[in-house]
Amino acid sequence: MTKAIAPLSDFSGWARGNLLVIILLVLGAILLTRLADWARGQLMARIDARAADSDELVRSEAAKHRHVVAQVLTWSVLAVIYVVTAVLVVQRLGVPLAGLVAPAALISAALGFGLQRFIQDIGAGLFITGERQYGFGDVIRISVAGVGEPAIGTVEEVTLRVTRIRSVSGEVVTTPNGQIVQVTNLSRDWARAVVDVPVPSSVEVSHVTEVLRRVGREAFGDEVLRKMMLDPPTVMGVERIEVDTFSVRMVARTLPGMQFDVGRELRARVASALREEGIFVSAELDTGRSTGGAS
Repeated sequence: MTKAIAPLSDFSGWARGNLLVIILLVLGAILLTRLADWARGQLMARIDARAADSDELVRSEAAKHRHVVAQVLTWSVLAVIYVVTAVLVVQRLGVPLAGLVAPAALISAALGFGLQRFIQDIGAGLFITGERQYGFGDVIRISVAGVGEPAIGTVEEVTLRVTRIRSVSGEVVTTPNGQIVQVTNLSRDWARAVVDVPVPSSVEVSHVTEVLRRVGREAFGDEVLRKMMLDPPTVMGVERIEVDTFSVRMVARTLPGMQFDVGRELRARVASALREEGIFVSAELDTGRSTGGAS
């Protein structure tokens, strides 16, 4: 037999009964949300500690996925806590839930277009998490529908609704998952540093190629750089011919996310080596690109 709800006119009795229960429900929800945030922090700290104890220079794909799963689960638990608490509070206020079915249907129909995008974001977030498209710490390039320039940055947070990345210059870019049309992961499995070296057309190609090969051997022999590279850098040959210059391409396969550091170091070594040989390259040496790949 259900307990009769005291009328609101009897405020004293209602305050000692239902009001006290409502306060306890709200406090319990606050404590549960704090507990969920604490558990997520502990789990992420444990993942980071394991990564720090290993000899790997980059975070493993499993660790990235665990970060994303922890964030998504925390977000889902918080949503469930809020919904359940709201339902229980409404019941204690004496509002019949059965009578709210018809108004709720009308409100849902009125908000259908707005909720459609929300559900689209949630669905896209489930696919991103389940398919491991990217994870915490990945360097990605996101193309958004209706936006010309893609956003490039490091993933800081992934929930079922949004993806938050931080660009090189420090801006935080938040993108709804449902608006993402293409993602380029620059730090998945392995990456490639590409350096195009423009040299005067009067220089022998074989001479430049030999200098670049020597730079590649010396770079791979460096203990610091060797930890970032998977293979010795290779010279691909002449990539582009112009009126007074030609470009020789040099590539190096690196650990995920390390293509930028390796590319900068290779450019500096190439510039110094060519200068010692009396070959002066143009300022376009810095246009070397860095790309990601998959094994």
